[in-house]
This record gives sequence, structure tokens and C-alpha cells, in this order.
Amino acid sequence: MPLRKMPKPATRTMRVLARLLAYPDSALRAQFGVLREALHAEQALSQLRLAELDALLDTLARTAALDAEAEYVALFDRGRSTSLHLFEHVHGDSRDRGPAMVDLLQIYEKAGLELSPHELPDYLPAVLEYLSCSSLSEVRSVLEDCSHIVRKVGEALAQRGSSYAAVLAAVLSIGQLHGLDWSKAVEPPSPEPPIDDEWADAPAFATPTTEAAETAVMHFVPRKPTASPDGPR
Repeated sequence: MPLRKMPKPATRTMRVLARLLAYPDSALRAQFGVLREALHAEQALSQLRLAELDALLDTLARTAALDAEAEYVALFDRGRSTSLHLFEHVHGDSRDRGPAMVDLLQIYEKAGLELSPHELPDYLPAVLEYLSCSSLSEVRSVLEDCSHIVRKVGEALAQRGSSYAAVLAAVLSIGQLHGLDWSKAVEPPSPEPPIDDEWADAPAFATPTTEAAETAVMHFVPRKPTASPDGPR
């Protein structure tokens, strides 16, 4: 019986995918070259998926900064179908969303990670960043839980003709490497109303601009050391 080939961890690739879903500010634009190099160096994705991500990077690079930022807000902060907050697609505004948030936050804390201030734990870029630091078994477990939502968001982006759909397709490809079946999809819990500007989620700005893609921390911050009961030494 032939040995089964183990999937690659795709550590840097997941970190890059998390970064590509972040608000396209000047810090992200300065990292385009590093992000592209990291994707091609790890080779965790097929040539088709890499070409799609290259196309997204090219599109963002040639789009004026203000236009790219406005498009991002229109895509991800104006409705539920393309929201990057995973529990929005499952729980909506119900009371179940709060406990689910707490459970996910505890998972991060057990892994020694502290979420950046004002960031929600179900934000897909934060989830991907966590997975980039996790074991293969944890990657499989989390992607198994959320891949159907990722697929639904990707389909909504593709219907709008957005190049960002390539990022969601790449996440699904990583799931397939782990033998996951993401054929099932979920519908938004209610009709999707427009979101007023005052209710739109503010983008996170916790990303350092000088670190390489494989080491940059986007949505988690170093945990503060606990003070000794005897005072400083």
C-alpha cells in the first residue's frame, strides 16, 4: 500500500492570504513584492491559484490607493454576503454569536496569542493568521468548520467580479490538501440589508510595515508579561 503524502503546512501562504484580505492601506501596498515572493517560494498552491493571486496583486498595484480602499469598504463592510466575519454568516445578530466569540478567543489564548485591540476573533484574516502558527491537525479542524462559509463568501465575490475571490479560492485549496469536503454552503441568516457608514466596521491597523511576510504579525500582539508578586527583579 503506497504511503500517503502529507500536506504541506502552507505556513507562509496562509499568512500571505491573511494579509491580502486586510484593508489595502499604504503598509499593505509596500508589501506586495514580499507577499508575491513568499507565495511562489512556498509553492503550497497550484499554478492556477498562484496566477489568480498574482492577478489580484497586479490589480491592487495599478489601482489608485483611494479607489482600492473605497472598493474594499464597498465589498467587505457594506453587507453580510461578503463579510469577513465568519460568525456573521452563521449567527447573524443572535445571542449565539457572543459565546462563539468567547470560545474562539479562548482558543487563541491557549495558543499563546493575544488578539489586537478592537479586533474580533472571527475575522477571517485573524483566523488565517492563527492557522499559520498551528499544527496540521488544528489547521484541518478549523478549516473543516469554516470552509463552507469561505466558499460562500468566495462565490459572492466572484459574482461581483472581484479579484478578491482568488484569496478565498486559495483558502479552499489549502483545505482540499487536507482532504476536506467543502461542498456544502450556508445561506445568510436573513436578507442582506445595506449597512450605514456609521455601522461599518473600521479596518484594523495593527500590522508592522517592516517585517517579512512569514514573520509579520497582523492581528495578534505580543502578550504582556505577568508581573511577579514580588515586584520587578
